[in-house]
Amino acid sequence: MDFELTASMMCADYGNLKKEVRELEAGGIDSFHIDIMDGRYVPNFAMSLNDMKYIASATRKPLDVHLMIEHPNNCIELFLDNLRTGDTVYIHPEAEYHPSTTLQKIINAGMIPGIAVNPGTSIETVYEMLRIVKKVLVMSVNPGNAGQMYLPYVGKKMTRLLSMRREMDFQIYWDGACGADKILEFAPKGVRGFVLGTTLLFGKKQTYGETLENIRRLRF
Repeated sequence: MDFELTASMMCADYGNLKKEVRELEAGGIDSFHIDIMDGRYVPNFAMSLNDMKYIASATRKPLDVHLMIEHPNNCIELFLDNLRTGDTVYIHPEAEYHPSTTLQKIINAGMIPGIAVNPGTSIETVYEMLRIVKKVLVMSVNPGNAGQMYLPYVGKKMTRLLSMRREMDFQIYWDGACGADKILEFAPKGVRGFVLGTTLLFGKKQTYGETLENIRRLRF
């Protein structure tokens, strides 16, 4: 079964970031997930513009940049100018006055436009944007911190989005508390990719390559 695995780099060892990127790349990761937090939209600070720039310079793998910031339209060029054609940029629609304007800037820069949908955000409030974006990042935990518990009601939202994806031409990605059970359940249903953090990838005794190989060998 074909699905994508992306590494949540806010969970990486920042004392050895170059080594982390190289080992993840060698282990077969598909992309690098970059969580940018401003301490306002979410009550935490995580990765920075400079972290993103370094990882972009250290790998040829795609970047998935998740902007958890207020009014990303005000500074979106700072990120777009340091990314490559084909990288993905997600925004949270409720963080912006006119999210479609910001998404158009992402498209014009040659990036893949995406929205991130919080557990408490209804599909109805983002419905029209589903016709604009190519990726929908479904948050199964409240945004802002790693290692949170899965919120079961998100599964119903995922099922509804899966029923809409072909008509509206977008792919669905899972972010938060992603264990093997979630991949086993939702990859066969059509979820395209999974963001891996401390639940499955980081802080384990196995190498990244061994962990990623075991995930890809899950029996469906």
